[in-house]
Amino acid sequence: MAKVCDVLAFLDTIAPTDLKMDWDNVGLLCGRREAQIHKILVALDPFEDVCREAAQVGADLIVTHHPLIFSPLKAVTADDAVGRSILFLAARGISAVNAHTNLDRAPGGVNDRLAQALGLEDVQTLDPAGAALIRTGKVYPQPLDTFLATVKDKLGCKGLRFADGSRPVHQVAVGGGACASALAEVAAAGCDTFVTADVKYNQFQDARDLHLNLIDAGHFPTEAPIVAVLAQKLAEAFPSVAVQASQTNRDCIHFF
Repeated sequence: MAKVCDVLAFLDTIAPTDLKMDWDNVGLLCGRREAQIHKILVALDPFEDVCREAAQVGADLIVTHHPLIFSPLKAVTADDAVGRSILFLAARGISAVNAHTNLDRAPGGVNDRLAQALGLEDVQTLDPAGAALIRTGKVYPQPLDTFLATVKDKLGCKGLRFADGSRPVHQVAVGGGACASALAEVAAAGCDTFVTADVKYNQFQDARDLHLNLIDAGHFPTEAPIVAVLAQKLAEAFPSVAVQASQTNRDCIHFF
């Protein structure tokens, strides 16, 4: 019978813990390493709705990209969402593990999957010696509005924010989640377009100054493609364990 520790060991083969950034929190964040598992629920976020879904479908382990506990906790109470989630899981014997920036950086992880979803070819890692997050690749030369339509369709975005760098799209960089701080490096690498999320106001202006098309496709849409991949890998690694992707975990940002 598979145990939580077995899943942790497997995740370390596809997203080694030593790839995580220093500030990150990954691994087993709730539960017991020796607990046996019969069903795994995979999601991007360990939000309360995902915890409830795990209980409803009979899962004894949730595997997520984002960590259940990110900032240091001084207390675990029902007064906040994180505390309620921890208490809910603990009361039902459901464990929670995650792979965050290590899965962003890992080969075949979040950013390789994002590049694949957008149809990039000749995909490379920007600054591979530094275990960087950013991936670069090529699409056939096209107007920006054509590529915007592709991004919106392939990632299921409700809307896009973008800066027009006054260049056609051909050499594209991608960084799931908040990677806009890499603008200068992306431009220096010869890219004309950068797809990421959580872009700040001044970063759009910086992109225009760099003649770089900057597309904010949203945190959830740029990272969600990894969920199906992770679920498939877990199902293949643990054939005796039922694995399913969350049906309730959706983008918490809405557009009017």
